[in-house]
Formats: sequence, structure tokens, C-alpha cells
Amino acid sequence: MAAVTEAPPLAPAPETKPPRKRGRLVPYWLLLPGILWLIVFFALPMIYQASTSVQTGSLEEGYKVTWHFATYWDALSEYWPQFVRSVLYAAAATVLCLLLGYPLAYLIAFRAGRWRNLIMVLVIAPFFTSFLIRTLAWKTILADSGPVVSTLHTLHVLDVTNWLGWTSGDRVLATPLAVVCGLTYNFLPFMILPLYTSLERIDGRLHEAAGDLYAKPWTTFRKVTFPLSMPGVVSGTLLTFIPAAGDYVNAELLGSTDTRMIGNVIQTQFLRILDYPTAAALSFILMAAILLMVTFYIRKSGTEDLV
Repeated sequence: MAAVTEAPPLAPAPETKPPRKRGRLVPYWLLLPGILWLIVFFALPMIYQASTSVQTGSLEEGYKVTWHFATYWDALSEYWPQFVRSVLYAAAATVLCLLLGYPLAYLIAFRAGRWRNLIMVLVIAPFFTSFLIRTLAWKTILADSGPVVSTLHTLHVLDVTNWLGWTSGDRVLATPLAVVCGLTYNFLPFMILPLYTSLERIDGRLHEAAGDLYAKPWTTFRKVTFPLSMPGVVSGTLLTFIPAAGDYVNAELLGSTDTRMIGNVIQTQFLRILDYPTAAALSFILMAAILLMVTFYIRKSGTEDLV
């Protein structure tokens, strides 16, 4: 019988070292600075303001946490007109920004050509100056003896705005129209940039396909362009409405006592009246109201893909 040869033994498999735990912790170490920043400059101030809103006392005697939640109801019942006014002004400015910003963003995305970079620089040019200086410039633009007011008076536009209650007589300054104009100008870039980003992502071949199917330009815009740009619309409206609702500079410089927004009330309570619990309660009411409106708006918009 032939000798049976045994197969040589297999070489032992090389030992695989388990991945180092230190490598697994690298992403968390990279997130640590941002987390610490949020804790120190966002979470802790929020907690402090929350405790301030339920305090009682005075600046001379000192404030103590007594869980006085009635401050919220007292603040809301006294200053609800300013809350409503802030929402109305912010909504009007947001609609105007959308009506003005969408055509310009569409032009930059599809028709600007070699002028695209120049137009983009012009869009962000207001950021090169101070927010305060930009707002003060509107006092000159809307002056009673300026060309804007005289033109509106000649075109009888002031008659319509007077009937709507947005202006008073032949004046535009110290009226709701002036405040809304200031809000629209200051926050218009926040509308244009997300819209442009969203429109630029649209594949041009979709427009060609719509044309091949004999769709008219308006039908193409309604069925293709606008639905695909909804993430930019939602982002732009949020970036415009949220800061506009809490703004106080435009109402302070371009408005009057009759156009005070809730931001003016909070600023007055904090810095002039020194009623810190009421100011903190108003801040939390404003934040909660905006959070509810934003949540409802995002759900109804039908898109969660924000730019």
C-alpha cells in the first residue's frame, strides 16, 4: 500500500489587534469644542434666564427664585399687542423678501452668466457695513422732503397706505411702512442666498425635458422649478422671519411708540426699567411662540430637505 502522506499543518492565522479605543474617541474629541461652546454660551444663559423669569424682588433688595410663574401671564396679558405687531411686521417683511428675492435668485442661477459673481457681491454688499448704519440710512431715504416720499405722493400710493393704516398723512417715517421697509432691506440677503443655492442645484435638463413635452414657461416654473426650490424657500423664509420677529433696531430708529415691537419691550425691560423677571419671561414667550410657528410651518411646507 502506498504510504499516506499527511498534509502539512496550516500556518496559524495572524493575530488581528482590536482597534484602538483611542481612535474611536477621535470624533467625540473633535465635537467637544463645539459642545462646550453651546453649553457655555447657549445652555447656561438659557438656564439662567429661565431661573430669572420665576424670580421676585427688586434690584435694590435682590432677586430670589420663588417660582412665580404668574410673571408669564402678566407679561403676556400686558404686552400681547407688541407680540401680534411683531408677527405681522415680520410676516410682511418675509413676504416682501420672497417676492423681491426669488426673481433675483432665479436671475443669478439661470440668466446671470458671467455677471453672476458680480451680482452675488452686490447681494452681500450690505454685510460690509454695520446693521445700525444700514438702518440709519433709511431715515435719509424716507425723509419727508426726500424723493421717495414725493414720488409716492405723486403716484397716490400714500393714499392707499394711509387707508391701510401703514402710513400717516404725507409721512413715511415713524410708521409701520418704514419699519417693514427697514426689515425687508436688512434681511433680504438671508432670503436670496438660500434661494440661489436651491435653484442652482436644479438640473437644467429637467427644463429641457419639460420643453420637449410642450410645457409653457409658466407651466415649467409651476411644475418643475418652484417645487424643486422649496427647500430654499423654506430656509429663506425662516432665516428672514425669525430674526425679524425679534428685531428692535428698525422699530427703534424708523418707527415710533405706536410701532414698538416685542424686541423693543424686552430691551426696555432689561436696560431701562430693570425688570429682569418680566424681560426674561417675555424672551421665553417669544422663543416658544416662534418655535411653535416654525414647527407648524415646516410640517405644512412638505419638505424637510432644507438648504
